[in-house]
Amino acid sequence: MDILSAKDVAQSFRDALDGALVTTRIYEREVGLKKHRYTSLWLDVKRDGFRTAVLHLCQLQELPHFTVIAPVDRGDSVDLLYHFALYHGHHLKAIALAIRATLQKSELTIPTISDLIPGAIFAERETQEMMGVKVTGIPDDRRLFIPDDFPQGVYPWRRDETGPHDMLRVLPGRQGIQHE
Repeated sequence: MDILSAKDVAQSFRDALDGALVTTRIYEREVGLKKHRYTSLWLDVKRDGFRTAVLHLCQLQELPHFTVIAPVDRGDSVDLLYHFALYHGHHLKAIALAIRATLQKSELTIPTISDLIPGAIFAERETQEMMGVKVTGIPDDRRLFIPDDFPQGVYPWRRDETGPHDMLRVLPGRQGIQHE
């Protein structure tokens, strides 16, 4: 396996995704007492190019290290940030890689990557039940964290009004719904 620089990895995604890649950003910083370089690469992709981006990642490194899906409610849209570590385990060569797909709330669907990266199924199931994003093609779409008797259509991580008022909690001293 050839280990590419973050700049070369970004270029390979530009070549592979054609018009589906929106932006790339590379961040480098020094960490630790020895000031080792830590590199992260952020890719913004269109939803239609998301699966192609993960396929390309799997071509760069067989079974890249998947860490988490971090969903962010942006009001009218939801950002899904898929975090990976490229070259994980290669001392001082690893690149933190985030692939972001922005979904409009009117079309909250994304294809599964669990057939490419089996461990992603747990994060996909979590994203479905907590954010209301439908993961198409997921082999097991049962709830993972929320009990079966939890109301359908209520998504705990969403910022919009998706459930009854009595399910929402506000910390004391904060603005918002007040409980009696």
